[in-house]
Amino acid sequence: MTIAAAAPPVRVPIYSGFDYVAVDEARGRIYAAHTSSQRLLIVDAKTGAVTGQVRVGPMHGVVVDPASGEVFTGNGTDDTVSKVDPVAMKVLASVDVPGPVDAMAYDAGLHRIYADEDNGSHVYVIDSANMKLIATLTMPTKDMESPAVDQSSHTFYQNLADVDAFAIVDPKTLKIVKLVHTPDITDDHPLVASAAQRTIAVGGNNGVMSTYTLAGDFVGSATVQKRIDQCSTGDAGKLMVCAGNGIVNVIALAPDKAPEVLGSIDTGHSIHTLGIDERTGDIWVVWSDPDGDFVQRLHWTP
Repeated sequence: MTIAAAAPPVRVPIYSGFDYVAVDEARGRIYAAHTSSQRLLIVDAKTGAVTGQVRVGPMHGVVVDPASGEVFTGNGTDDTVSKVDPVAMKVLASVDVPGPVDAMAYDAGLHRIYADEDNGSHVYVIDSANMKLIATLTMPTKDMESPAVDQSSHTFYQNLADVDAFAIVDPKTLKIVKLVHTPDITDDHPLVASAAQRTIAVGGNNGVMSTYTLAGDFVGSATVQKRIDQCSTGDAGKLMVCAGNGIVNVIALAPDKAPEVLGSIDTGHSIHTLGIDERTGDIWVVWSDPDGDFVQRLHWTP
């Protein structure tokens, strides 16, 4: 079982650095937040070519509507969330929110965007159909990371980095129904919800990855690299990829089982965000260094 480069790195115009990555498996498109260039990066998954960049603002978060293929971007200190047509490569609509936006999650059934306030306590809930702010949630934290949605129940999960816990939020009342403390994890960072595997995975900067049931009951832990950042899963929810410190891991998720690290590669680059296409086994990474900005396709072979 190996992770290896499937193609050479592709240079991306404008040196700036990256944040979150999202994969649209159905349409074969990869998206990345090209933060300082204030653009959404669009990559063709078949060819690996950069097809364009859409100016949206100093974005961090990015999510995809699996039904329409529309992309939503969280535009950092512009205090906006935008809807983007990735084919026409234009912004369709934007909504103002009360603060800067970092990570985001998307509820495909309820057509909701959950957008974290960067270095704050608020989650902005947006109706993606009409691009209107419908609620602002207040979390017991000043440092939120990696929101996620269980697409089967529409339950919302929010990592609370500075209290070593995550919150479970009822989608009807938009109230916290449970605060789950993670004593084996410090500075909780990535959080992934897999409805298919009935699993929540949470990682910390101390190099521990743990799984929980969707109800928040602890299942088990595994060792990963320290300072782990983004973790992502594909449409099947069986494989999760994680990045941090330039290391990429492939991790198996299964109901009522501890996470299992299947493979790992040290890329030698400052990679901390990525996405996976579970249909093909392709892993998409982005990074910046003094030589420029790059996107690259890796491949997971079971």
